[in-house]
Amino acid sequence: MRELGEFGLIARMNAGRGQAPNVVLGPGDDAAVIAAPAGRYVVSADMLMQDRHFRLDWSSPHEIGAKAIAQNAADIVAMGSAPSAFLVSLGCPAETTVDFIDGLVDGLWAEAGRAGGSIAGGDVVSAPLLVISVTAFGDPADRPPVLRSGARPGDLVAIAGRLGWSAAGLALLSAGIDPGRFPEIVAAHRVPRPPYESVLGLPRGAAVTAMTDVSDGLLADIGHIAESSGVAIDLDADAVRDPALDRAAKLMDADPLTWVLTGGEDHAFAATFAAGQHLPDGWTPIGRVEAGDGVTVNRRAWSGPVGWESFAGGG
Repeated sequence: MRELGEFGLIARMNAGRGQAPNVVLGPGDDAAVIAAPAGRYVVSADMLMQDRHFRLDWSSPHEIGAKAIAQNAADIVAMGSAPSAFLVSLGCPAETTVDFIDGLVDGLWAEAGRAGGSIAGGDVVSAPLLVISVTAFGDPADRPPVLRSGARPGDLVAIAGRLGWSAAGLALLSAGIDPGRFPEIVAAHRVPRPPYESVLGLPRGAAVTAMTDVSDGLLADIGHIAESSGVAIDLDADAVRDPALDRAAKLMDADPLTWVLTGGEDHAFAATFAAGQHLPDGWTPIGRVEAGDGVTVNRRAWSGPVGWESFAGGG
């Protein structure tokens, strides 16, 4: 990067790239121009820091780039909106190789395209560690945003996507287990695969009352819905269990249910649906909304941590 320079890097990051339909003007001027067909945006921002959110010895540049976009796109989709554009700011050491940046940028663009958007601009700066900051824009079309505060007693709680896989992959990598023994589980930690289509493809009549993406852990994120909505939520342990994690859990002498309930970074979607509704394809029932407060599992409070917290453990 020291030889390529800031403007050479920016030119390289955008060479040959096409923009999504909602990006009226991409990189090249002082600011991008993004269309807002509904007259408003859904906007979210997130940051990834080396050795806190990813490790260079565990993940490829492409995987790191894809992860940075996926966790931001999932926030947009969890509001019921379609991702349209991403602003990416990158800090990296001057000694970072061009090949590394090429792989990172390819990952950013690949996941942006999978989510339905493109990279509309951003910034680059020299930094002692690799830092990626993403701001995501979404188009809500003609629908109101889906909030965390709409759940009502009697609603059905459902999930789209996998739970616990990222936590299991992290545990395997941390223990030095050969990733080749559990390639799909480790891959789920390196690059989350939010099931965007399960939300964006919901039928027009689907009565989704509340929704969130599972970034900090199912209990933590379902807890946000319960608190915001002023309700209680009871989860069915058998409904959320994933037998695909059992072999890895046995090797690690771990409880796979703990991974499922408290592991973050899966970026699945958890939602509540109005009572009596048939769940759309891609959604699995895992619990009920009730009067009261808090989250229980099989009618019992969960003991111990419920998920990720950014400033826990001195981070």
